[in-house]
Amino acid sequence: MAVYEQTAAAAAEICEKAHLKPGSILVVGCSTSEVVGARIGTNSSVETAEEIARALLDVTKSRGIFLAVQCCEHLNRAIITERAAAPGAEIVNVVPQPKAGGSLATRVYAALEDPVALEEIRADAGLDIGLTLIGMHLKKVAVPVRLENHTIGAATVVAARTRPKFIGGARAVYDETML
Repeated sequence: MAVYEQTAAAAAEICEKAHLKPGSILVVGCSTSEVVGARIGTNSSVETAEEIARALLDVTKSRGIFLAVQCCEHLNRAIITERAAAPGAEIVNVVPQPKAGGSLATRVYAALEDPVALEEIRADAGLDIGLTLIGMHLKKVAVPVRLENHTIGAATVVAARTRPKFIGGARAVYDETML
């Protein structure tokens, strides 16, 4: 399967398994180096990023979900997303580049209608393509999600969804639809 199809399948699967609704945020971290079979940070691929970005945007836009892409460590793992995804958030001034932000963040920034960079976001679910460590951008209670579609190219894909915190004690009753 090609990178576009693998990415679209993984994105659709996490959207379904996480029960994402319109307005939800899906955060994605991606090492295109890992996707093409190299070590993270060593072989960034703009062409691979184009395929991944197109697939992610096709899946999220069709569902009314906001895509948030994590930049690489050279931009302190900043987030690129639509301004509407984070009303009132503090915007930072940076435009990602392939070697400073990463190829995927660069491509998504160019494709969004009203892109902004943020230092952080609290997403409802996430895809980590190539073990880039997206946990800092998920809501507080992250739950691992085992995907059937767990590779893109040569990269391992790890997924998570979030759920509300449980509060109370032995007598507490929880809403099963929120688990």
